Amino acid sequence: MRRRTLIASAGAIATLTVGPIMSSTADAQGGDLENTIYMDIKQGRVVIQMFPDLAPLHIERIRLLARRKFYDNTPFHRVIEGFMAQGGDPTGTGTGGSDLPDLKAEFTTKRHFLRGTCGMARTGSPDSANSQFFIMFAPAPHLDGQYTIWGQVTQGMDFVDQIKRGSGGGGTVSGPDRIIHFQVAADVK
Repeated sequence: MRRRTLIASAGAIATLTVGPIMSSTADAQGGDLENTIYMDIKQGRVVIQMFPDLAPLHIERIRLLARRKFYDNTPFHRVIEGFMAQGGDPTGTGTGGSDLPDLKAEFTTKRHFLRGTCGMARTGSPDSANSQFFIMFAPAPHLDGQYTIWGQVTQGMDFVDQIKRGSGGGGTVSGPDRIIHFQVAADVK
């Protein structure tokens, strides 16, 4: 199976200090809960606002997989300081995905890869995103128009910053941090 990954050169990965993007709990709870993800990791809850207007096929997929509990207990298998944290592969190898077909790319230039932006990982083929996603630690303009943007962290970016770093043998983090729960906010009782 082909590895789904972000292509980045060492020179393209910039370490930038940018403040977290935050909103109040009331804003997160009062917003569009069908297009909000609650991702619980050991560090705390991360709230992600999804963009169905930019990536309707990807949002439909993420909702479906969340409702199947596909992402629960999956590792962050590739976490690069100053760049991004990648997860969504149940095998933890960077080559796995769901049993669903790959998705057609939904690239945009309306939004940019900034701190907290959520994108879909893929192989060298633009139409190969499946379940793996990444969250940016810092802006990465070289990714703009090359990967599907599906959401933005609105709360808990400080928790994302604490995900264990690494990309060891086979592209995996040794003893990686895992997603505890990944839920559509509308489904949380």
